[in-house]
Amino acid sequence: MRTFFFVAILGLIVFLVTTPARAHHGFDATFDANKPLVLRGVVTKVELMNPHSWFWVDVKNADGTVVNWGFEGGSPNSLIRRGVTKNTLPVGTEIIVNGFQAKSGENKGVAATMTFSDGRKLFMGGSAPGAEPDSPEPPKTNKPPRSSNLLPRPMYC
Repeated sequence: MRTFFFVAILGLIVFLVTTPARAHHGFDATFDANKPLVLRGVVTKVELMNPHSWFWVDVKNADGTVVNWGFEGGSPNSLIRRGVTKNTLPVGTEIIVNGFQAKSGENKGVAATMTFSDGRKLFMGGSAPGAEPDSPEPPKTNKPPRSSNLLPRPMYC
């Protein structure tokens, strides 16, 4: 009986250890596919860290206030393979972020792409639709991107 009990416990431990790990969350758990964002701003901080990198962007609202938005990207490994590093996206860079807002309503979201003012585009990996070079573009809002004071454009909220 002891042998049977020992083998059963050992089998359970082996099963639990070798069962594939599940992702800690998916796109739908944190971000809202019905809230696409297109924001124009200036990079203020780049955090290449696991499991997800974060990019912080100052966006100027129509009333002149500046709001700092945080955007989740893929893992550092996936971003570096796409050519995204702190050197390719330095603080002070003017960009347009295409992504989706967090369900919490905070000034956070997930970035699918970041586009430089000269048209170069970075794919941000991760869970956002359109974040991979071979995936379809994420849906765009019917509004132009919000502007920073460095890129004169009509401002929308």
